[in-house]
Amino acid sequence: MASLVSSSLAIPSSKVELLSSISQKNFFLHSFLPKKHNQHNKQTSQKFKCAAIGNGLFTQTTPEVRRIVPEKLKGLPTVKIVYVVLEAQYQSSLTAAVQSLNQNGEYASFEVVGYLVEELRDENTYKAFCKDLEDANVFIGSLIFVEELALKVKVAVEKERERLDAVLVFPSMPEVMRLNKLGSFSMSQLGQSKSPFFQLFKKKNKSSAGFADSMLKLVRTLPKVLKYLPSDKAQDARLYILSLQFWLGGSQDNLVNFLKMISGSYVPALKGMKIPYSDPVLYLDSGVWHPLAPCMYADVKEYLNWYGTRRDANEKVKSPNAPIIGLVLQRSHIVTGDESHYVAVIMELEARGAKVIPIFAGGLDFSGPVERYFIDPITKKPMVNSVVSLTGFALVGGPARQDHPKAVESLMKLDVPYIVALPLVFQTTEEWLNSTLGLHPIQVALQVALPELDGGMEPIVFAGRDPRTGKRVEQLCTRAIRWAELKRKSKTEKRLAITVFSFPPDKGNVGSAAYLNVFSSIYSVLKDLKNDGYNVENLPENAEALIEDVIHDKEAQFNSPNLNVAYKMGVREYQRLTPYASALEENWGKPPGNLNSDGEHLLVYGKQYGNVFIGVQPTFGYEGDPMRLLFSKSASPHHGFAAYYSFIEKIFKADVVLHFGTHGSLEFMPGKQVGMSDVCYPDSLIGNIPNVYYYAANNPSEATIAKRRSYANTISYLTPPAENAGLYKGLKQLGELISSYQSLKDTGRGSQIVSSIISTARQCNLDKDVELPEEGAEISAKERDLVVGKVYSKIMEIESRLLPCGLHVIGEPPSAMEAVATLVNIAALDRPEEGISSLPAILAETKGRAIEDVYRGSDKGILDDVELLRQITQASRGAITAFVERTTNKKGQVVDVADKLTSLLGFGINEPWIQYLSDTKFHRADREKLRMLFQYLGECLKLVVADNELGSLKQALEGKYVEPGPGGDPIRNPKVLPTGKNIHALDPQAIPTTAAMQSAMVVVDRLLERQKAENEGKYPETIALVLWGTDNIKTYGESLAQVMWMIGVKPVADTFGRVNRVEPVSLEELGRPRIDVVVNCSGVFRDLFINQMNLLDRAVKMVAELDEPEDQNYVRKHALEQAKSLGVNLREAASRVFSNASGSYSSNVNLAVENSSWNDEKQLQDMYLSRKSFAFDSDAPGAGMTEKRNIFEMALSTADATFQNLDSSEISLTDVSHYFDSDPTNLVQNLRKDGKKPSAYIADTTTANAQVRTLSETVRLDARTKLLNPKWYEGMMSSGYEGVREIEKRLTNTVGWSATSGQVDNWVYEEANTTFIQDEQMLNRLMSTNPNSFRKLVQTFLEANGRGYWETSQENIEKLKQLYSEVEDKIEGIDR
Repeated sequence: MASLVSSSLAIPSSKVELLSSISQKNFFLHSFLPKKHNQHNKQTSQKFKCAAIGNGLFTQTTPEVRRIVPEKLKGLPTVKIVYVVLEAQYQSSLTAAVQSLNQNGEYASFEVVGYLVEELRDENTYKAFCKDLEDANVFIGSLIFVEELALKVKVAVEKERERLDAVLVFPSMPEVMRLNKLGSFSMSQLGQSKSPFFQLFKKKNKSSAGFADSMLKLVRTLPKVLKYLPSDKAQDARLYILSLQFWLGGSQDNLVNFLKMISGSYVPALKGMKIPYSDPVLYLDSGVWHPLAPCMYADVKEYLNWYGTRRDANEKVKSPNAPIIGLVLQRSHIVTGDESHYVAVIMELEARGAKVIPIFAGGLDFSGPVERYFIDPITKKPMVNSVVSLTGFALVGGPARQDHPKAVESLMKLDVPYIVALPLVFQTTEEWLNSTLGLHPIQVALQVALPELDGGMEPIVFAGRDPRTGKRVEQLCTRAIRWAELKRKSKTEKRLAITVFSFPPDKGNVGSAAYLNVFSSIYSVLKDLKNDGYNVENLPENAEALIEDVIHDKEAQFNSPNLNVAYKMGVREYQRLTPYASALEENWGKPPGNLNSDGEHLLVYGKQYGNVFIGVQPTFGYEGDPMRLLFSKSASPHHGFAAYYSFIEKIFKADVVLHFGTHGSLEFMPGKQVGMSDVCYPDSLIGNIPNVYYYAANNPSEATIAKRRSYANTISYLTPPAENAGLYKGLKQLGELISSYQSLKDTGRGSQIVSSIISTARQCNLDKDVELPEEGAEISAKERDLVVGKVYSKIMEIESRLLPCGLHVIGEPPSAMEAVATLVNIAALDRPEEGISSLPAILAETKGRAIEDVYRGSDKGILDDVELLRQITQASRGAITAFVERTTNKKGQVVDVADKLTSLLGFGINEPWIQYLSDTKFHRADREKLRMLFQYLGECLKLVVADNELGSLKQALEGKYVEPGPGGDPIRNPKVLPTGKNIHALDPQAIPTTAAMQSAMVVVDRLLERQKAENEGKYPETIALVLWGTDNIKTYGESLAQVMWMIGVKPVADTFGRVNRVEPVSLEELGRPRIDVVVNCSGVFRDLFINQMNLLDRAVKMVAELDEPEDQNYVRKHALEQAKSLGVNLREAASRVFSNASGSYSSNVNLAVENSSWNDEKQLQDMYLSRKSFAFDSDAPGAGMTEKRNIFEMALSTADATFQNLDSSEISLTDVSHYFDSDPTNLVQNLRKDGKKPSAYIADTTTANAQVRTLSETVRLDARTKLLNPKWYEGMMSSGYEGVREIEKRLTNTVGWSATSGQVDNWVYEEANTTFIQDEQMLNRLMSTNPNSFRKLVQTFLEANGRGYWETSQENIEKLKQLYSEVEDKIEGIDR
């Protein structure tokens, strides 16, 4: 049996033997966790060493297992064949074919050796491959789609091509296809010739699936046509097509005849022998297959008839109520006999009482077969309850070019959950188990990221080429059946566990989620489910009462200052229900521990309403412990955390868990990055429960982590509608003064008004951002204009800043008028790919100006340009408001936009935007361009106000397919809308795009200019910067491209537009030195873009090795110094791409700050260094992240500047704690020999006018537009309980910036204190709405003062202390 699951070399002689071997299931379905009776070897089996094995490359499989050397037979010539393939499915049938030819020993002895394309990364294997080619007769290649390896194959084969007797390459990249040579047949003109064969490769044929299908059709018809053509060329082409048929038919007989045909026709020593061969045995292109069935079926009804007559099937499978699971398989594995992993899944599903319909296809397009065999042609209803693809590939297009829209269309028709599981391709099971990375990066790109674009879920590794993955087959099958049952269970019996988060742990934080009013949303979801027939009992009358229910234990029988206790779990029960409990003891000691426990039991917090349980997910558990925060690897979940998930699955017996909002900690628990094993905590915790997860649409990167690590079906929700920050108090007064200056500046009052402007600007603390002349100083009229222009430019920047107002409630889309600001910003971007000009550009054109010039002029403070830009902005808002008013009804809902638009677009003069503009100075704007733009905005408006979030949740709960869609910023990419889609990221190999590279060059050039201006004209030698996952998804790799431009390299895309290579830009073209970088990748970026980390590391090392003067190449300069002082080689010294250890996230500085659990800044810096000093090494990509703290510290000590990007209006520096968590500004100062503080910059690409500001400017802008802005805080207060927490969070994050960078001005704290504490009315509102968060707010003010970040009067401090004890008493009073 072991050999059966490991590889198909041993094929049992009969089906019966096969079944009996599978029924000894314990043997192959073994677990990795120690069983109770194995006490003596407990130690050994539990500790997994996650070290790099072998050469640090991924693939430790060896080509030697695919080598057959015949005994030299008397006088027979030898034919040597070398082949390179993507996967190993041909190994068994090819081996068997060669052995049978050699046994017959009639014509020749055959020697064969095969390589998997990934093995060629290893230098020694590649040398062996080149050596094998030197005396080979025939070379065969198939499915070679990874560019860097395709080029290696090309170079090696090209050397020998003339000498080889035959070169056969089946579907691969064009570079490799051009190597084909059979007699006079070649493909060297591939892509240029007129013949039908070459036309297939033309770029216009976007989908390679289409390509593969047309190729299959061609393969069927061409040989018949070519047979009757006289020329040799036609005969050679015919043999090529026959070869392809033999190869795709892959069975032992087909391969025997293939080898006979090729050697008899092309090997000189055999040419005269006329070796006979039979025609290829053709298999169905697609159909239904079962290992026990007598044949393949082209008709699903015939298959089901056979299925009904099976005698071996158990009673459960025969029951009419059995769940039906569809499987999608690759034909090549079936015909080559390499199908044991398929057999294992089929048998496991049937053993668990499910019927199975396994379908296959020979091409790369499975969408046709899915519709043909899974959908009932008459009723159009699905015949299966869930579908599992075991191919690991995208549904349409496999490893080459995908056609996702076509796949989604088929899956929408089918409408059942779609799971894409994966067999290990490039690793042994051992290697995967021991690797901290988990799945091989190329496999992640091809077989995890691409199927997600089709809406595929649950990337479970279910098979490897040795008998150790059985346990995963069980996990896959159970989960597939659980999803299928959602389709079959009635609504009244379904049990739903809603999980909310509480972070940091405090009553004031229960139900925390980004941009979401959690309890109002849950309330609206439960009301809807109740109306829909779900069993929801005793629902309180409103959201506030729901909060009270979950937070306060009314009965207080467990005198709990905590939350409502839903269940007490005894230690014995916990250990029985939680098989991995003993593995947690290393970090947390014996259960119950002191988290979520009363000393005897583990406590599950929450409240049950009929079949719905609302529970509070426990937190990481170490956020309050400074010592644990210093560990470089994160701790396992604690016992309380494990007990929570055991309760949901085994006691409450949930059919589905709904994680509510962005985001909890389940998916960030330690384990592999992708491709979990059963000792990875996310996998153990989620167990067998289907996981549905409401996730913010603008956070595709963390949503992807939730999909891959906790098997979530992520459903996107909208971020609140954005508004312009507007002006208030002194800023508003400034605006009024400036407009009177413009009308009166040439009268005698000009200079008087300017001095009022200057003193008001000082009161508003604008003197930090704008150089103001001394009060009373004499200034000329020209200088006056400049001062006013600069102040004006600053306040317009504040006024037009976008901010999300309030919090979103699921099921309450924004009204049309609330969408105006979003549309204005959508309209501000040029979209050349759609042929759309931006509205500001169209308006600027009427004044004969390019909008870019206006932006630049306004930034410089040229008064006329600032004024023109204000008028353009105002006209944009007015025109779009006019348009929206015309497309909505009296209630403010959008009426059918399409109809309204047609009527609007029919008449030139009546278009509302034209009417509006006719009264402005822009009445001559280009109508055609405006029409194109407003048509696009009309589409966007429909999407913004669509309401699909509840609908999609119900689809998921009913076991239907949730349509996938990209996550990201709705302004940059309106395709993110409507929300309620299953969020995905993007093809990781598609970035950076050309457009991203262009934007990056602009930002880097501005950054370097600014640093030069502030640094005596010197370039920075090193910049320390951060790469975020979400930012790179939203901007298609802009920050990744920035790093490339700093070091002076450019990405090079392959034929499929994938980026796997870079080349240096010459110093002449660059026109400046190459800047050294220290790249800190977030843990999420590391998980999603491991290929890009590989690319960056290769790029930096390549630049370090360039033979260039050190004053022109700072990468080389520093790497040489570091190599010398550390005694390592140059490549190692040039390590610049760092992140956390695999399976760990964040530097923990944020946890320490949020929980006030730190002593001094040095402690925060130690956390950063110990957590973030793991380097990625492209010379040993399989080794994962390796600690290189010395190099990290030395590299940081050369930094002259730190740098981060802001990429969308919803998230700024103080909105989330991630930004300061990754900020090394103070740390660099401590590491630098001269103790000089580096400059700190933030690039802001949230608007069309990209800016590079200093960190302190950005913190001030943030404070003015959010924390201190009545529009923002009143918007938050309107959300009640959650709103108070949002205000407190902004202040805490501001303290975080003080701690990591020291770039927060004193006045920010002073004004915040005036706004929230000095104002009695405000203070009382805060205290009564959410006393727990208010207590934290007061504590944060006191902490800012105590840590020396805020100097203020003694009476302010006394007042805060007094408030603190008042609110303490109030809270105690509530809880008593």
